[in-house]
Amino acid sequence: MRIISGEYRGRRLGAPKGGHTRPTADRVREALFSMIGPCEGYAVLDLFAGSGAMGCEALSRGARHATFVDNDAQAIACIRANISVLGCHAQADVIRRDWADAIAAETRRNSRFDLCLLDPPYSVLAGISEQIAPTLLPVLAEYATVVIEGPADGPVLTLDALAVTERIDRTYGSTRVSIFRVAGDGVSA
Repeated sequence: MRIISGEYRGRRLGAPKGGHTRPTADRVREALFSMIGPCEGYAVLDLFAGSGAMGCEALSRGARHATFVDNDAQAIACIRANISVLGCHAQADVIRRDWADAIAAETRRNSRFDLCLLDPPYSVLAGISEQIAPTLLPVLAEYATVVIEGPADGPVLTLDALAVTERIDRTYGSTRVSIFRVAGDGVSA
C-alpha cells in the first residue's frame, strides 16, 4: 500500500499480519478521496482503522488531525508504525478500544469530526449498522461526511438517524463504498 496523493504521496504503508485486517486497496482509496474532495483542516475519525491507511491518506491531503481507533493489538502497532513512517505524530491519536467505547469517550471530550471513515470487519457490519448513526451523531461536526466500506454483496446500509443530504454508492470488485453527506447538525427531521 502507498499514500496516493498529497504531502506524503508515494510513501509505503505496512499492513497488520494475518487475516484479521483487510486494507482498502489503493485504487479504492484513490476513488474514494476523489469523491470526498478536499480534506483541508478536517478532523478525521478512522474507526476500525486496521492499517490506518485511510486516516493517513486524509492527513496527506491536508486534514489537521486524525484519530485512529481499532481494538486489535497488531492493528494498533501497524498504525503507529505507519504514522512514524509519515512523521505525523503531532496530528494523530491512536486509540486501542472498541468502536462504541471510543465514540463514547470522544463524546465526553466534546470532539467533533468532519470526516468519519468506517471500515469494520464485514462479518460485524450488519450487526452494528443500526447502532452506527445514533452513536456517531454526537461527534459529527456540522456538514460532516461519513464513509462506510462494506462488501459489494452485503446489505445496503442507511443512516436513518442522520439528516443525509447526499449519498454516493460505488462498487469496486468485492467492495462497496457508501459516502453520506450530513446536513447542518446532522439530526434527522
